[in-house]
Amino acid sequence: MLEELEVHDLGPIHEARLEPAVGMTAITGETGAGKSMLLNAIRLISGNAADAARVSPGADAAWAQGVFAVGQDPILEGVLEEAGVEVQDGELFVSRRVPAKGRSRAVACGRTVPRAVLAELSRRLITIHGQSDQLHIASAARQREVLDGYAQDDAEREAYAHAWQELRDIEGRLERLERQEAGMRQQADYLTESIARIDRVDPHADELDELKARRDRIEHAAQIAEGVQRAVLALDGSGEGDLPGVADKVGDAVHALRAIRLDGMFDEDIARLEAAAEEIRDVSYSLASHIDDEVGERDLDTINGRIHDLDELARRWGPTLRDVIAWRDQARFDLEDLDASPEKMAELQTLRTKALDRARRAAAVLSKARMAAAKTLSGAVDGELGNLSMPGASFHVDVHPRQGADALDAHGCDDIAFMFRPFPNAKPMPMARSASGGELSRLMLAMELSLAARDTADGDRTPMTFIFDEVDAGVGGVAGAELGHRLAMLATHAQVIVVTHLPQVASWADVQYVVGKADEAGFTRTHVRQVDGDERAMEIARMLSGSDSETSLDHARELLASSTLAKEGQ
Repeated sequence: MLEELEVHDLGPIHEARLEPAVGMTAITGETGAGKSMLLNAIRLISGNAADAARVSPGADAAWAQGVFAVGQDPILEGVLEEAGVEVQDGELFVSRRVPAKGRSRAVACGRTVPRAVLAELSRRLITIHGQSDQLHIASAARQREVLDGYAQDDAEREAYAHAWQELRDIEGRLERLERQEAGMRQQADYLTESIARIDRVDPHADELDELKARRDRIEHAAQIAEGVQRAVLALDGSGEGDLPGVADKVGDAVHALRAIRLDGMFDEDIARLEAAAEEIRDVSYSLASHIDDEVGERDLDTINGRIHDLDELARRWGPTLRDVIAWRDQARFDLEDLDASPEKMAELQTLRTKALDRARRAAAVLSKARMAAAKTLSGAVDGELGNLSMPGASFHVDVHPRQGADALDAHGCDDIAFMFRPFPNAKPMPMARSASGGELSRLMLAMELSLAARDTADGDRTPMTFIFDEVDAGVGGVAGAELGHRLAMLATHAQVIVVTHLPQVASWADVQYVVGKADEAGFTRTHVRQVDGDERAMEIARMLSGSDSETSLDHARELLASSTLAKEGQ
């Protein structure tokens, strides 16, 4: 409930302070006096966008503050706690400063907060029904909230929310497993292709080093052949000129020693020389065969191609061929382990089917509760419209359960729309498109009265401040008096502030403020003052006839008295 509103330097308002009544407060005044600026001040502290152009001429900044009495509201308390705001003695102070240049600043109980926090707080504290404030009720989300509040379907919504969350959890697990399975399939394909590639090359552990060494030898074959041939010639003496080789010379030495024949004096030396000769012949034969092999292999293309294939394997899975072979062997084991998910996938698919069935059943129960409430709310609002100078108008809450695979969302399976028909035989249309500003305000009043009646029957509702602007557009006479009566009825359940030009409406208020204007120092200034007693009678008389004649005053006093008597009897 709004206990106090204070405004400084906002448009034509230099300074104003209001203390709305607990019940109904009327704000009256001549057209153009600045009543709309009071609503703009409330919009500011409700988190609406700031407009520096509305700062009073010559002022540095505009400032507005609201003081609200708050009770125990878990949602409101959660918003305050998250913002780090502490309420003292049950009073919440929210303010907004809009400089002529620069950014606005929002404050709650002395703590700077984001503008969005003011918007969240205002949702629990204030509802403005004016031509520029009705779009919020046009949203499907807000209409669903209103219907659910009227239906008091907390148990059904909680049951559905539990089923929906269970379904989403299983679907999340399924999606993760599907992504994992897709990754596993990709990994399996990669392993299969890699193993096949390695198998095609069929590397051996030391093959690369051997091939590179062999390639080096082949590339230097001429140099090697020449050196080996010279070595062989030196060892076995074959070749041109039949020059003796080392082996021949060792043989000559053996023959020379054997010719001495002195009691085996050189037998040991002869044995050693014979062994040396045998070793030399073996080396010679080995070198000769080596020359034949190397000299006979000239085609390096095959070896270079093989080395290229082995190098590529080593770069991808090495660094050595031993590492490549070890990786391939391990990959074969890993490939066998990648087929373990189909069973888990089938299990989750079964769980999802069951969870979806439970969610659909819960959604159907919730939908049934909404349909019943929609029928009751439609009838209740229709009943109020006749009392608000809207004969023949009709209001209908359309609840349409969706069908198909994508029918469910976080709020059930229902598309909800508030439909309005301004006169008989007119085509029902979404209410924000089919009702004028005044009609829409009265329609919202009819809805709030219906909601308040339900709350009275079924429990206490969180106190709200309802602000109505243009609710009396196109209304007068007896219909205006009935409009005031309906506003006063709503004020028995909540705080009501109405901006009105009808004396029949203003007379029902518990407190009345008059907004007037005057020229001061070259500027038009707006003044806001509370009127009571004779002053209030004079304001009502002005609203009735534009004058404060004795006849008008008598009529005003009679109107105030009859309204007071009716309020006491309601």
